[in-house]
Amino acid sequence: MTADSATLHKKIKTFFGYDTFKGDQEQIINHLLSGGDSFVLMPTGGGKSLCYQLPALLMEGTAIVISPLIALMKNQVDAIRGFQEGESGIAHFLNSSLNRQQAAEVREDLLRGITKLLYVAPESLTKEENIALLKEIKISFYAVDEAHCISEWGHDFRPEYRRIRSIIEEIQPAPVMALTATATPKVQSDILKNLRIQDARVFKSSFNRPNLYYEVRDKNEPEKDIIRHIRQNPGKSGIIYCLSRKKVEELAQLLCINGIRALPYHAGLDAKTRAENQDKFLSEEIDVIVATIAFGMGIDKPDVRFVIHYDIPKSIEGYYQETGRAGRDGKEGTCITFYSYKDIRKLEKFMQGKPVSEQEIGKQLLAETAAYAESSQCRRKLLLNYFGEDYPADNCCNCDNCLHPKPRFNGKEALCLVIELVDTLREHFKLEHLANILTGATNSTIKTYKHDTLELYGAGKDHDLRYWMAVIHQGLILHLLEKDIDNYGLISATDKGLEFLLEPYDIMLVEDRTFSEGSDDDDDEPVASPAGGGGADDVLLKMLKDLRRDVAKKKNLQPWMVFSDPALEDMTILYPLSIKELSEKCQGVGEGKARKFGQPFVELIGRYVEENGIERPDDFIVKSVAAKSGNKVYIIQSIDRKLPLDAVASAKDLDMDGLLTEIEAIVATGTRINLDYYIEEKLDPDVVEEIYNWFREEAESDSLEEARKALSDDYEDIEIRLVRLKFLSEVVN
Repeated sequence: MTADSATLHKKIKTFFGYDTFKGDQEQIINHLLSGGDSFVLMPTGGGKSLCYQLPALLMEGTAIVISPLIALMKNQVDAIRGFQEGESGIAHFLNSSLNRQQAAEVREDLLRGITKLLYVAPESLTKEENIALLKEIKISFYAVDEAHCISEWGHDFRPEYRRIRSIIEEIQPAPVMALTATATPKVQSDILKNLRIQDARVFKSSFNRPNLYYEVRDKNEPEKDIIRHIRQNPGKSGIIYCLSRKKVEELAQLLCINGIRALPYHAGLDAKTRAENQDKFLSEEIDVIVATIAFGMGIDKPDVRFVIHYDIPKSIEGYYQETGRAGRDGKEGTCITFYSYKDIRKLEKFMQGKPVSEQEIGKQLLAETAAYAESSQCRRKLLLNYFGEDYPADNCCNCDNCLHPKPRFNGKEALCLVIELVDTLREHFKLEHLANILTGATNSTIKTYKHDTLELYGAGKDHDLRYWMAVIHQGLILHLLEKDIDNYGLISATDKGLEFLLEPYDIMLVEDRTFSEGSDDDDDEPVASPAGGGGADDVLLKMLKDLRRDVAKKKNLQPWMVFSDPALEDMTILYPLSIKELSEKCQGVGEGKARKFGQPFVELIGRYVEENGIERPDDFIVKSVAAKSGNKVYIIQSIDRKLPLDAVASAKDLDMDGLLTEIEAIVATGTRINLDYYIEEKLDPDVVEEIYNWFREEAESDSLEEARKALSDDYEDIEIRLVRLKFLSEVVN
């Protein structure tokens, strides 16, 4: 069957109300109508579903759409039925959510030849009774949606997808269309090979979504950041992704407590609740859905204005697909991801116990995600490079790194060192191992291969591991190096790289960003450290910093001890006009600090607001869930009674690290605590004095990470943390 362009345009208008096709849609549809196999690689929002929906309505027989996503099935079936009023049997889905009567209705419509589109879960496709049913009807074609699930290197590998080809052959032959929104070259190859459609025509759209803004934030008070963002964008639809069901429930509850219309969505909810919550989001009864990755795939809501990842995703493909649910109408879409080092360690821990090959793949995918998060390069350039596409410009002007660029350095010598090392090794190795050789690290792998005897061993010891990993990553982006995905990411030099080694030229590189450690437990309130977002009112921020410097000079303190940068940034967004507002609204500002330093700041803000006619936002006080405040009260009361900290930790089922994190969160709000009784018992007075003096005289902020780097060689972590708490309570608070 074939159709001319005029006919197709008429049909798309009749069936879907569209005047034109997007991108390659018309070519893809014509290829399928002519009986050819096809592979469609099209980013979220590009219009993949139309590529099989329109042909299904035009061709004789029933199109079988294989998808793992129950949410997508229901959503698309409802949409098709909506376009074809009075023909409810024209589209059906067949999966585990149907009861016996519903399944019988589907069977009857199929056998009568009414159904043009049948959505089938891969698990349902493998059942003998369903195979027998499909043998009785005429199949127009098979559409394998979310085809990346075929590959172990895809972000959502599903073993049952491997059986699709053999089941197709058992039922009856028909053209096959594979579709995915996200696949690296390796995954693309796996899809074509496993479905045995190597001769399929490949339709590959650009992965670039120019309307999406990408940002990675330090995971420092993420709940407050999220609530602030939603309040600054009232009425806009958004999706927040969390890795655990527990965090989904907690965050949805927190948003509701703070006056935001939100509901949870995860696989632990019963099917009825999931469907109701999804429908409320689609019908705009709520603004925000908090979900695990079980939600959103295929949801046809074009006006999602923000996608927030509370936890870093496990792969770049997963990240790209989930962020792709924002701005599908081509208008604004904000993609914010929170990141900390401990989140990566948590995800690595989850892999333990899995087969070794699966762990290796998982670790490599996770390493790519971490590198993306920590990079200071254009995020759009990084994403497109990952999918085998080059972004022509150096600055996309629509990501955090391009809008707030870090200083660059000439990487000519560093890249030459890396390429020389790669070229002299007899075998290929992973990125981190190469960086370890250059820094002169000592570990079992280096000793096994005797790489500590190499001439270049330790040649880059003037820089740390993160520096060299950043250089190597940028070498990959520049195609001076390449990574062999089939062999777990082994690095080799390209011809272009070898030419560069012979005739080097200046190349400007940028160092990666650093992030806070993050919390061991999702329940922990994060420790205050400088935020990187910048104030909403740059003019006021400069005035407040000048005032802070003057106050600090009079008090003989360093500026950060008066108010932290995050506190000043909050002032530029929330414009507190009283000491009470200052202590309630701004992070790290307790009542004591507000009374001690706050008066000139609220007076300055008051004058600024009046002179500039500024309309202040609604009060921004994050109301917390009761259980957290109960923990806080118990800890403060226990310390007031001078109870041993190990006893306090045991009573709350915490280890010492967890308890200190709780205490740090309490102190970060501006509360003073007195741990002298414990410090005097456990720490040498000279140790206390030296660490205390470092904070007073040398520290540039209250960052624990900065203190660890400066002091870790001489002092244990617990000593630094205890003295830091003493200093913050006595001097800063």
